[in-house]
Amino acid sequence: MGSWPLNFYQNSRKLLTSPAMKQPFHLLAVILLSLWLPLAFLLVARLSYVNYLLNATVPDPSTPSPPSFLWSFYFYANPALIYLLVTSASVAALAHGLTGKLGFVTESTDTIHRRPRLYIAWVVLCIVQVSVGLGIEGSVAVGVDGAGFGVKRSFLSRMIFFLGLHEIMLVWFRSVVKPVADDSIFGGVSEERWVHRTAIAMAAGTLWWWKLRDEVESLVVVAEAKKELAMDIEMSDFLGWWLYYLTVTIGMVRVVKALFWLGFVLLCRRVRRDDIDETTSEEEEDEDEDDEKV
Repeated sequence: MGSWPLNFYQNSRKLLTSPAMKQPFHLLAVILLSLWLPLAFLLVARLSYVNYLLNATVPDPSTPSPPSFLWSFYFYANPALIYLLVTSASVAALAHGLTGKLGFVTESTDTIHRRPRLYIAWVVLCIVQVSVGLGIEGSVAVGVDGAGFGVKRSFLSRMIFFLGLHEIMLVWFRSVVKPVADDSIFGGVSEERWVHRTAIAMAAGTLWWWKLRDEVESLVVVAEAKKELAMDIEMSDFLGWWLYYLTVTIGMVRVVKALFWLGFVLLCRRVRRDDIDETTSEEEEDEDEDDEKV
C-alpha cells in the first residue's frame, strides 16, 4: 500500500515524458503560442477604435466610466512596445517573402549561435504574453468591440489580408514560438512538420472567422474616418493604417508567388508534353522509313 503512490507517480512521469506524449504537448504549445500574434493585431485594432471614440465624441461627465484598472493602465500607458513588436514581425515576414530567407528565422543547430537567439525568443514571447494579455483582458472588461465599425472591405481584400497574416504567423512561429517550444519540451531543435503549419492555419482561420475579420479593419478605417472628419491623425493611427496595408502587401506577395509557381508548373508540363509528342513523332517517322525500306 505504501509503494502505490510512488509507483503511480513514476508511471505517470514516464507516460508524460514519453515521445508519444511529447508530440501532442508540443503541437498544443505551438498552437497556443502562435495565436498571440493575431491577438496582438486584435489588440492594436481595439486600441485604434477606442482612441477614435475618445477623440470623436465628448463623454458625459455624469456617466461613470467602466471600472477597469487594467485597460486604463494599458491604454493611457504608451503602447509603443506592442506596435514595435507587431511591426517588426510584419517587416520580417515581408523580407522573408521577398527574399526567401532571413537570418533570424533560419534555425541554427550550433549551440553557440542558437542560445542567444533562444534567450531573445524567450524575452520577446514573455513581453508579448504580458502586454497582449493585459490589453485583451482590459478590453473585454470594458466591453470594447470594434465589429462593424466603418465600411467593410470586400471578401477578396479580407482574404488577401488573411494570407498576409498567416505568413506573419509562420515567421512568428519559426523565429520565436518553435525555438521556445522545442527547448521547453524536447530540450533541443526539432524538425518542422506539415502538421504544425496545418494546425497554425486552422487556428488562425478559426480566430479570424470568430473575431479578427470584423475588428481588424479598424486599423485602416480609423485613419480614413479621421481624415474625412478633418481630425488630427496621430502616429498610432498612421501606424495602424501602415500595418494593415503592409499585411495586405505580404498577402499580395504570397499570391503572386503562388501564381508564378502555378505558371511554372503548367509551363513545365507543357514543355514535357511537347517533348513527348516530338519523340513519339520521330519514332513513328523512323518506323515508316523502316517499313519503306522493307
